[in-house]
Amino acid sequence: MPDDTEDKKSVDNSAPPEAETLDTPADSKPAAAAANVAASGKKTGPLAIARKIVNIYTIVFALLVVAGAAVVFISIKPPKTTTQTPLGKLTDQQLSQLKSNSTLVGDPKQTLDIQSSTILEGQVLARSDLNVAGSLKVGGALSLPSITIAGSGNFAQVGVSGALSVGGDTNLQGQLTVQKNLNVTGSASFGSLSVSSLSVTSLQVKNDFSISKHIITSGGTPGRSLGTAVGGGGTASVSGTDTAGTVNINTGSNPPAGLFVTISFNQRFSATPHVVITPVGSASGALQYYVSRDSSGFSIGVSSPPPSGSSFAFDYIVVQ
Repeated sequence: MPDDTEDKKSVDNSAPPEAETLDTPADSKPAAAAANVAASGKKTGPLAIARKIVNIYTIVFALLVVAGAAVVFISIKPPKTTTQTPLGKLTDQQLSQLKSNSTLVGDPKQTLDIQSSTILEGQVLARSDLNVAGSLKVGGALSLPSITIAGSGNFAQVGVSGALSVGGDTNLQGQLTVQKNLNVTGSASFGSLSVSSLSVTSLQVKNDFSISKHIITSGGTPGRSLGTAVGGGGTASVSGTDTAGTVNINTGSNPPAGLFVTISFNQRFSATPHVVITPVGSASGALQYYVSRDSSGFSIGVSSPPPSGSSFAFDYIVVQ
């Protein structure tokens, strides 16, 4: 009998480890797991398990955040329209590209909005219309081949090297200085006109004509021809213009009554003008002189024989 008992014990001791594991109570499983982990050489303590759980939750949370951001972005994104949109801020690279020639920024549907002050050191070319919402101030010279001002314009100083054509009425508040010729083909009305030299082909004065200084006539000297009243070897000369001048007469021997001299105008009058003769000196005033006139000239004569070898002078003014 003792032999059988020992045989059973040996049989029980030789049972495989798996049978012992199945018969092990539930509260002894952690110890067995720890033993298995120790046997396998791996560390699976509570800290490692917590790390695995935290990593899983972190990945899930990140995915939820990305999904929420995508939903918010789609919900607040404005609809695509064809209106012009600003390009935004220019980067340093884009600004450096602008320094090169023929650099395109944006497309015709976009607007380049520059919020800060801008200084352009080179030339600026606008291939289309240039609209200035505010005031335009030009510090230097402004060169314009042509300019059209639809509304009002205020210029401190304007220099026009070519022709200036004004289609409408022009109101000049200050002085007008013309250094060269001024040609007016139509009528002109001036409240007050001050010129250093004025050349007028035809002048019509509808009111009183006031001259504060002298009247100086200009033009060529009219022609003259001697009459019989100068006598033998007598002479006559004229100095002045068609408008005013002086006739000098020197009689010769035995001068008869008649014409001293005939004055011929450089330019005929349209009608017979008024000729005013004034004798110069008492000798001329003692003569019985007279005047004959027409549109081409006038003559000075005496009704009685003048003295021989004498000098006479007459001033004349001719107006129509």
